[in-house]
Amino acid sequence: MGVHVPLPPPRVRLAVTAGDSASEGSGGGDQGRRSCGRRARGRRRGGSHRAALPGAREHRQFLGRDRRLAITRIALSPDRNQRGHFHSTTACLSALCAAERYDDLLALLETEAFWPHKRWAVRALAAQGRRAEAIRLAEASRSPWASDWDIDRICEEILLSSGLEDDAYARYGLTANRGGTHLATFRAVAKKYPKKSAREILADLVKTTPGDEGKWFAAAKDAGLFEEALALAKRTPCDPRTLTRAARDFADDQPAFALGAGLLALYWLAQGYGYEMTGADVWAAYSTTVNVAERHGQIAEARAEIRRLAASTPVGDNLVARILGRELGSP
Repeated sequence: MGVHVPLPPPRVRLAVTAGDSASEGSGGGDQGRRSCGRRARGRRRGGSHRAALPGAREHRQFLGRDRRLAITRIALSPDRNQRGHFHSTTACLSALCAAERYDDLLALLETEAFWPHKRWAVRALAAQGRRAEAIRLAEASRSPWASDWDIDRICEEILLSSGLEDDAYARYGLTANRGGTHLATFRAVAKKYPKKSAREILADLVKTTPGDEGKWFAAAKDAGLFEEALALAKRTPCDPRTLTRAARDFADDQPAFALGAGLLALYWLAQGYGYEMTGADVWAAYSTTVNVAERHGQIAEARAEIRRLAASTPVGDNLVARILGRELGSP
């Protein structure tokens, strides 16, 4: 009979495996334990392994190593035989600005015309207190290849930092705060210029988009300017779904506004405006308008207005005319 030799317990095998991972005599196991201990102590102290945000000293070190600044000078050379692309150009310009080496930055960009680089010269002039000169340089940099929004934003920032709020609003406030929607634009301008009234801001913004007055309906509604909102929605097309939601949400607080919004939703639907409108959208606008009118004792006037709208819309393939005619009992 053979001799039965029991296998070692799993924990022994794990220990051997861990020990074998380090080279003999190198103390790898001790180093690993010390590293784990340091990480654990860092977590207990609430620390983080992320590097701290760079300051002026770090920016100077960045510029001083690997000849980055010298390469940037060559990359921005006015000589086309030397000029070329350098992936750290923007980083070097930013580091010069953060390190407050404004004269070096201005000398480096003296002949530069590319706005993403020239903008750092504008910031350097502003940091030196030469704000008027900075704005003139930014305005002179406008071109088909420069971002007008970025130029307006930097110039607005310079004027606001100088305490010239009225000048900043008049020259750049309406264009430097463009958002993804008309409502977002209005909110951004109103937030940055709290001394301006909502009515004044809205009127100025509407002037910047002639022919699209109806798109400011949501902004006027958000500011509580209900009469202005309806007036804007009457001038040019407005999204019918937006009008229907407004009629539903303000049915109790602003019944006149809600009824007007509902009727305008039906009007623009009948005119063929709206994105991928269906019978459900027409029914929602009609039912919301009728409900608002019934709750506030204006059902007769509302039905008469809807009937006039249906009569003025040729039936044919018009979905709105067919649905309204069916609801009103028209032949």
